[in-house]
Amino acid sequence: MTDTVKDAPPKNVAPEGLRYPWETPPEHGSGAIEVAPGVLWLRFPLPMKLDHVNVYALDDGDGWTIIDTGFASKKTKAIWAEAMAGPLGGRPVKRVVVTHHHPDHIGLAGWFQTEHGAELVTTRTAWLTARMLTLDQQEVAPAETLSFYRQSGMDTYTFEKRRRDRPFNFSDVVAPLPLGYGRIRQGDPITMGGRVWDIHIGNGHAPEHATFWSRDDNLVIAGDQILPSISPNVGVYPTEPMADPIGEWLEACERLAPLARPDHLVLGGHKVPFTGLPKRMEQLINNHHGALRRLLDYIESPKSAGECFPPLFKRSIGEGEYGLALVEAVAHLSHLYQTGLATRTLRESDGALVYQRKG
Repeated sequence: MTDTVKDAPPKNVAPEGLRYPWETPPEHGSGAIEVAPGVLWLRFPLPMKLDHVNVYALDDGDGWTIIDTGFASKKTKAIWAEAMAGPLGGRPVKRVVVTHHHPDHIGLAGWFQTEHGAELVTTRTAWLTARMLTLDQQEVAPAETLSFYRQSGMDTYTFEKRRRDRPFNFSDVVAPLPLGYGRIRQGDPITMGGRVWDIHIGNGHAPEHATFWSRDDNLVIAGDQILPSISPNVGVYPTEPMADPIGEWLEACERLAPLARPDHLVLGGHKVPFTGLPKRMEQLINNHHGALRRLLDYIESPKSAGECFPPLFKRSIGEGEYGLALVEAVAHLSHLYQTGLATRTLRESDGALVYQRKG
């Protein structure tokens, strides 16, 4: 969620060299687009500004492997019923491969396991994180979370609202995950949809995020690690307040960039499939370096994360985006601090951590 956040161009050739072969996404449920032989692109709704998640179904002959699932909700389950009876031809979903632990991607994985007998395949970190979060149900915001908000410089209105309201629980939109999953790791091969794919692990947006690169054609299944017209959110959260996801993001992008070919068809978790991957990797790396430079100039005088939206986002941040903006601002500032480019002190007046450029 940096300065690159914008809608994709309405034409299918962008000035930067990215191409969008399909301008119109599939309809929810019964709609599906075959993006390659045996590979279907489906889309499921989300109740937020980013109002959809992409799911891919790969034909394994006697059944399907699906990549990601959407939220756990009655609406999403009904749409899946339409999809399984329609585009999936009544054949079973036998395997669910989850790119990362976020709710819109793993939400119905446990439901597919318990109700449909599917195997769950994902990284160890994704499974452990998701299972821990589904079991961690909270009726009030924990003291550690409120302390994190205060130290981040959250505005008073939002802080008081979050202090009073029941917090979002992972289990609100993620089905229970039963014991047992299949682990995938960096460098592993996996066979799906009549292709052998190499697994390459990303980080930053989510820890141990899996991406899949076909050996047999030009397909890349990228989840949220690589998106065409928005930058994936890279944030620091109360669970690990000294994490450095910006450093992890840049390392992952620089490691994945040499794999990119101009003809790769990238199937991401949001927006539309695209080609022009080398250019996109360059943009994703440069966008964060640019954001860090602007931020460093901005903190000539001490500022909290809540005061650093202007140089990072270059647009107004609404209430629905505030939380994601705040954790991303914390991530960028903490990266400057942890790499020795900024100092950090506690401001006595409001208990916020403020950062200032060194020198």
